[in-house]
Amino acid sequence: MREFTSGTRACHRSRILLACITTLFSCAVAIAQNPPEAIQPQLSQPLLYWAYPVNPPSDKNATSAEQAPRQVPGSSAAFSPEQVEDRFNPPDWHPDRHPALPDIVAHGHKPNVFACAFCHLPNGQGRPENASVAGLPAAYIIQQFADFKSGVRKGSEPLFLPGFVMGKYESNSTPEEIKAAAQYFSGLKRKPWIRVVETDSVPKTHAAGWMLVPDIRAEKEPIGQRIIETAEDIDRCELRDDSSSFVAYVPPGSLKRGEALVNTGGAGKTMRCAGCHGPGLKGKGNVPPLAGRSPSYIVRQLNDIQRGTRAGVATQLMKKPVAKLTLDDMIAIAAYIASQNP
Repeated sequence: MREFTSGTRACHRSRILLACITTLFSCAVAIAQNPPEAIQPQLSQPLLYWAYPVNPPSDKNATSAEQAPRQVPGSSAAFSPEQVEDRFNPPDWHPDRHPALPDIVAHGHKPNVFACAFCHLPNGQGRPENASVAGLPAAYIIQQFADFKSGVRKGSEPLFLPGFVMGKYESNSTPEEIKAAAQYFSGLKRKPWIRVVETDSVPKTHAAGWMLVPDIRAEKEPIGQRIIETAEDIDRCELRDDSSSFVAYVPPGSLKRGEALVNTGGAGKTMRCAGCHGPGLKGKGNVPPLAGRSPSYIVRQLNDIQRGTRAGVATQLMKKPVAKLTLDDMIAIAAYIASQNP
């Protein structure tokens, strides 16, 4: 298994993380700390903190230790930490690897609609805290904007800001902007993005940037009933490098169990996923592809649908398949889906 870095590099990483935490989604943090009652669902079981990583309180006066321009492998571009954190002009390290970005994807519009590429990256592959939107049907993307705006699509943890921001801010995009973003992302080709590893022990992690980040001390702990999804290279991830991928650690036996649930329904536990999501889970019509998607994201969606915090017309078709799923079932399904070639 891959060992995560420590020592001097980890200390530098910690300083960068502290600065990122204080700036990322700063205008939404105050709302999330005192969310309206309307977005606070009643939880019937303990929160899955590893699927909904919530940033801890941070020092609002902290500043980045280094302001010098940074670079990533395979790119001639250079961006300062301040530019990396610009929600209205996020870094595009590899502009030659994708079509021209629509203005809403590259810049959003101030003050409250962030650039789509800030969270989902210019290549649409996304990160564990949000959705991979590359290759999704355009009509499906447009419907999700509508569901976020109407409030029928919410997350089970109101303090988990990425989903909240979609409903509060991004859904305020104009119909023309939404259509442009949907057409752009639907035209992108999905690629392998997550390495799935079955293991008994995992690096100790904490929440930072709305995802799990390895602790400075490279210590291990039992995986338990969790999926631990984190960046393969945390430094490049912090720089929002859209060529840097992720690893997901899952409990031993998850892939075999997930394969049975996904492909057979598990003797009545659920339904065959391919019936709606197509052969190889690569999508069918306006039904989204699943193969190769973030297991953290998949667990959140299964959990939200089961709880009823994610609704909408299309989601009604998922209520029966998720009704009997246990947490172990969700973990296994998500692990297997993530391991498949997109």
